[in-house]
Amino acid sequence: MADTAHVSIEFVIVSAVLLLDSACERIFELLTFCSLFSSYVMRRRRLQYLRDTTIRRRQYLRRRRSFISASVTTILNLNHSTQRKLWSRERQHGQVFMQSVLNFQDVQWKCHFRMSRHTFHYLLDLMSPALSRQTTNFRSPIEPSRRLAIALWWYATPGEYRTIACLFGVGISTVCTIVHEVTKALVDNLYHRFISLPQGQRLDETIVGFVESGYPQCAGAIDGTHIPIIAPHDNHADYYNRKGWHSIVLQAVVDHKYCFTDVFIGWPGRSHDARVLANSDLYRVAEDKQGGYLFPREKSKFVDGVEIPVHIIGDAAYPLRRWLMKGFTQHVQLSPNQITYTHTLSSARMVVENAFGRLKGRWRCLMKRNDVDINIMPNIVAACCILHNLCEFQREEFLPEWTVQATAAYPALDCEAYLGDHSGSAEQMRSAIMANLPSLLR
Repeated sequence: MADTAHVSIEFVIVSAVLLLDSACERIFELLTFCSLFSSYVMRRRRLQYLRDTTIRRRQYLRRRRSFISASVTTILNLNHSTQRKLWSRERQHGQVFMQSVLNFQDVQWKCHFRMSRHTFHYLLDLMSPALSRQTTNFRSPIEPSRRLAIALWWYATPGEYRTIACLFGVGISTVCTIVHEVTKALVDNLYHRFISLPQGQRLDETIVGFVESGYPQCAGAIDGTHIPIIAPHDNHADYYNRKGWHSIVLQAVVDHKYCFTDVFIGWPGRSHDARVLANSDLYRVAEDKQGGYLFPREKSKFVDGVEIPVHIIGDAAYPLRRWLMKGFTQHVQLSPNQITYTHTLSSARMVVENAFGRLKGRWRCLMKRNDVDINIMPNIVAACCILHNLCEFQREEFLPEWTVQATAAYPALDCEAYLGDHSGSAEQMRSAIMANLPSLLR
């Protein structure tokens, strides 16, 4: 019995020793891991500190070099200015010509710039903030008046960049840059000021103006004209019109004073007028946003139970809509009333043809094939429309010698009549106007 108890005690002692030894090994392993982890953390911190120190030192050296460089430059500028062999080529003849321009008589000024000296300075006041450039240590910038004169000269004459560069004493590339900058400035700053559909009192005056021309409830005439261009690199066949030259289409609405109230520019010359209209903002506003009305509905009149809203008029190439009237086409025999209505509408619509003639007569760059990128050409056309409206608003006289005659190179294009579906209510409206034309003109 005593031997059994002795063995049990020895077993317990051995077990305890083994457990203690195992615990000591685990404690040692834990201490080793903690030591290694601590060393790893310290090493990471040391590396991060070295990286931060390197970055701060580089920043310090960079700032010091910049400071030293700026200081040296300032000191050198205080002592003497940098002399370059050539900042820009001296062209004394350009200064002489500009002096001659300033001494132009009124007739000469109007002939070359297509506007009076007063209108030129009025336009210059509007454009000076956009045309001014900052003076630098390199050279003085070209003054706004000279920039505007260069651009107007290019718009008004068929002269090339080289010719205008020689006249004004600037580089050929400078003329190109100035024309593009002035064009962009005109469109960005003056487009909505000078081109917009009539509203309020101006709308009433436009309606009265067309009544005096013999057609009632009209606020504009719409048509398209072709602007010659060079063949574009992409889809050039789309721009090749029926007369055998490349062009883009200018669609415009004109009021009774030959002013453009809406323009849509850039569609390929092969496109039909009806297709150009269907893709214009004017069509989307009238058809989608205003439910078939282009002008306020309270201006409408009622005859024989038919509503006659204020509308625009076009030729046979356009669809018949409540907001767009056209005459009867000649594919059927017309009655005397239909002939009278068509003649009356065509006579009133001639304002848009005259406006195109005055536009191209003033700004001859639209008459020739322009070697300008097709992406820039719509802005040039829009700028010329803005300048045309400015001249008309200022009551600038249109000289007879500016009249545009159809040329053999770029003859006028007439679109085929649109024979698609017409609105039934528009047919009723046209019939009501035709039957009550005298009473509507009172």
